[in-house]
Amino acid sequence: MKATILQATSEDVGARLDSFLASRLEGVSRSAAARLLESGCVVCDGKSLTKSYRIAGNETIEVTLPQVAETEVTAQDIPLDVVYEDSDVIVVNKPTGLVVHPAPGHPDGTLVNALLHHCGDSLSGVGGEKRPGIVHRIDRDTSGLIIAAKNDEAHLGLSAQLADHSLARTYECLVVGNLREDSGTVSAPIGRHHTDRKKMAVTAKNSRHAVTHWEVIARYNGVTHVRCHLETGRTHQIRVHMAHIGHPILGDTVYGSKKAVPGLTGQCLHAVGLRFIHPRSGEVIELSCPLPEEFEKYLRKLENR
Repeated sequence: MKATILQATSEDVGARLDSFLASRLEGVSRSAAARLLESGCVVCDGKSLTKSYRIAGNETIEVTLPQVAETEVTAQDIPLDVVYEDSDVIVVNKPTGLVVHPAPGHPDGTLVNALLHHCGDSLSGVGGEKRPGIVHRIDRDTSGLIIAAKNDEAHLGLSAQLADHSLARTYECLVVGNLREDSGTVSAPIGRHHTDRKKMAVTAKNSRHAVTHWEVIARYNGVTHVRCHLETGRTHQIRVHMAHIGHPILGDTVYGSKKAVPGLTGQCLHAVGLRFIHPRSGEVIELSCPLPEEFEKYLRKLENR
């Protein structure tokens, strides 16, 4: 079993320990953190801590990650567009329609199944049996760059970068309408929708801080091409934030118009850029990928109107 040392700071004062662990170890959910605590895997000054423990702000906390049980997820020979790979990390250009990890309704045929086939046993176990290697997620109908870790050290290092925002993600999207300004920032907390639990919403109740920076790339008749930079990484963040300011993602039938857009199979949202510090070498890795063909085709259609 491997021990990880986390140092609490003044910014963490008052946070519940399970929340603190989930925020520092992005690949570990709050429920998974609670299980670690219940199992006595989290100690401070030699004493086991409980999930209700409140951070004082100066603790050195030791987390012992248990050996990962054999995963029940099967390897499947699903083609992958690998943008970068070494012994620690792999970055894939995910196509629209591919679910990241197994979940109710999607037991297989996911990115995780494909990664298990491609990487074999070389995936971290921090994310749990259903999410080996997964450091962060992007929606099924969003395409673009996603990074996975091949070992626990890389996973924890990348998760820490997500927490301190040094892992940078850039998206391009088409939004409905004409944004008045050339750039802006949406700072609005995101939590579960109060009536539809499958959706997220801007809300003050049971929400988390969320910030999206955006800038206009080009303007068309009734549609704007936008680049977005994530400061935080909440579920459906860009989709929720752009809809919140009155400009939902084109083709997003959850947060925008319920009518499908002819020529589009999903929303026009693509993770075009990724920058991170390599967890072993310390080298800054900056990657990009082109827009998907369907996105490019719709752009040409807009340009020729």
